[in-house]
Amino acid sequence: MEIPRRNITTDLGLLFLVLIWGINFSVLKVVLRELDPLALNALRFPIAAIALWMLVRRLDGPLRPDPGDVGRIIALGLLGNVAYQLFFIFGVNSTLAGNASLMLATTPVWTVLLSSLAGHERPGIWVVIGVAGTLMGIFMVIIGGRDAGTLGSPTIRGDILILIASVLWATYTVGGQKPVTRYGALRVTAWTLWVATPLIFVMGVPDLMRTDFRAVTPEVWLGVVYAGLLGIGLAYLLWYRGVQRIGNNRTAVYSNLVPVAALFTAWIWLGETPTTLQLIGATVILAGLTLARLAQSPDPGSLRWNSS
Repeated sequence: MEIPRRNITTDLGLLFLVLIWGINFSVLKVVLRELDPLALNALRFPIAAIALWMLVRRLDGPLRPDPGDVGRIIALGLLGNVAYQLFFIFGVNSTLAGNASLMLATTPVWTVLLSSLAGHERPGIWVVIGVAGTLMGIFMVIIGGRDAGTLGSPTIRGDILILIASVLWATYTVGGQKPVTRYGALRVTAWTLWVATPLIFVMGVPDLMRTDFRAVTPEVWLGVVYAGLLGIGLAYLLWYRGVQRIGNNRTAVYSNLVPVAALFTAWIWLGETPTTLQLIGATVILAGLTLARLAQSPDPGSLRWNSS
């Protein structure tokens, strides 16, 4: 049976998406060597906001939410981008790129748990097993670090910050279920990003003023553009095209490959060699995520992924 060409191009696009997001964690680590976390956000978020504005302009339908939904969109923007980004960017700055990708990959687990608490869905036994396996893998990755002997080690602090960021994004996802159903995921993502970008930029102004831009290398500037234009802009386009063409669950399976790409990229590029226990933990996390994904009942708005 011949595979439709439409699906082949979609799958290739999603594999390219895995590569973009897998590399993005290492890109951020390189950029953070020369730029403070808030300065980086202040530079990359306007790029992402403009990229999403160009995408949303091409959609049929409203360019702005109804007045009755503005308050919810603002709240989601503050939660899902401002609060989330503070924990995320400082977390990435304090842990390994591979660890950060694995911690952030747990977002679907928190989403399932929060959705259950909110009464949106009732997970089956295989989902519960997948969630338990993922949590076990998280524990193995954290304690398997080379500085695991001290809870105050920078890596562990960073891992915890990324975990908090993952929970914040899951809360944003569950809280945004109604507007996403009404307006579509791309519009809501763009609107909440536009809400957050001015505040994120203002928060980064002091760090930007202290930055000696003459000393910033071309490699870092390329990294800033990559993180904003590709890591968010192009990646969102490929992601939502996948959701539209092959469905949420099949698209979501590809996101499980992102930590694999991130681990290998950080291993080759940054020399971040994981310990044996961390590799086992990574395998357990990916297995648990895959089980939870495949066992999850179809729900187009329930398992969204943040590109960071």
